[in-house]
Amino acid sequence: MNADDGNMLARSRVATRLPAHDLDRARRFYSAVLGLEPVDERPGGLLYRCGGVDFVVFRSTGASSGSFTQMAWEVDDIEAAVAELRRRGVVFEDVDAPGFRTRDGIAEVEGNYPSKGARGERGAWFRDSEGNLLAIGEPVG
Repeated sequence: MNADDGNMLARSRVATRLPAHDLDRARRFYSAVLGLEPVDERPGGLLYRCGGVDFVVFRSTGASSGSFTQMAWEVDDIEAAVAELRRRGVVFEDVDAPGFRTRDGIAEVEGNYPSKGARGERGAWFRDSEGNLLAIGEPVG
């Protein structure tokens, strides 16, 4: 089924939700380290917008396991992005998994989605102040 089939979810925007035990600490991290400011807020939640897509960091008593990527940004130059984030204090994860391993914080990932027109992707992973696993990626043509 595709968006033309009348499926309301296929026509809807998707927005990520990231839990935070300490919303003030998370706000400081996203501002000072990632350079992002909320575009809106409500009690218990901060709304961010990147590239026209929203994500929310919300106060939660629960937590993600942090064992999987919860959100990722697609960038044009991963080396520049990694260098800038390192200058801001981000510590990148060392990944050694079947099929790829990080070198200097960046992994070469074989394959990509055919619709993206890339043969692979380069990726780097880091945690926010609340333990959420985030990533940046660059498609490789």
